[in-house]
Amino acid sequence: MKRKPRQIAPDKPERSAYFTTFFPIFLDYLTVEKGLAKNSLAAYSIDLRHFGHWLADQNIDLDRVERIQIVRYFQSLRTSGISARSVARALTAIRGMFRFLVAERHLKSDPTENMENPKLWSTLPKSLHATEIEALLRAPDRDTPDGLRDRAMLELLYATGLRVSELINVRSEDIVMDAGFLRTMGKGSKERIVPFGDTARDAILDYVDKGRAHFNKHNDARLFLTNRGRAMTRQSFWQKVQKYARIAGIKSHISPHVLRHSFATHLLENGADLRSVQMMLGHADISTTQIYTHVSRARLQRMYETFHPRA
Repeated sequence: MKRKPRQIAPDKPERSAYFTTFFPIFLDYLTVEKGLAKNSLAAYSIDLRHFGHWLADQNIDLDRVERIQIVRYFQSLRTSGISARSVARALTAIRGMFRFLVAERHLKSDPTENMENPKLWSTLPKSLHATEIEALLRAPDRDTPDGLRDRAMLELLYATGLRVSELINVRSEDIVMDAGFLRTMGKGSKERIVPFGDTARDAILDYVDKGRAHFNKHNDARLFLTNRGRAMTRQSFWQKVQKYARIAGIKSHISPHVLRHSFATHLLENGADLRSVQMMLGHADISTTQIYTHVSRARLQRMYETFHPRA
């Protein structure tokens, strides 16, 4: 059984007076000024509280933190089993707090300035090969309403790189079919516009023309509905992806997020620029998108080792 990485969780109150004073001020700023979503705010809170506990254990107050102590903190996270991705998330939270406190003149200097994110090569996002994608998209039965709906969802997910929470909440009015784009509300309640191609459009039209009426029992505005006429849950769609992966003969474990990863990876491998991919994925920070360039490099390395005569 695959061991789950340990989660960052608070276990005792902060003892740093400076931290206790300014921690809630920063959270208020994230809520009111930045409009952070509830889940993101909770993640920031957990990461920052854990950092506050560590500072208290080291008898270091927030206004006396130096860069070397930040480095030691992240080293302690990694040695305790925290995943590289969770460490990167914690750095984002801590860096944001220090930047805010310096900007508001509560601190004189930022010990995280110019500090790079931890390397995430050990946790590169999984993506499917193009042939696996084709097999997955062919798996739904187009002769049934369920198959038409599921095919449209899979096509749209791979065509746009939406998060699964965004996909299940797409409304008919969000899609501009002739122009080939949709509007979606992402993290932090930020709206973005994402294009999609003819294949996804044709799949959606097939579903709307031949299948959606079968599900539309309560005039729900959401495009993709269940047999009960309600919006699909993330768990339900995850199960469908698993089902079609088995039909497609895909051996590895996949989730809806793998199609989002595949969308980004395949765009970059075929020459898309990083900034455009960032905008389509809805990443606030381009460093989040840069991990997909690492995927492409990893594949290039494997290809070189496989085919070069002197590798």
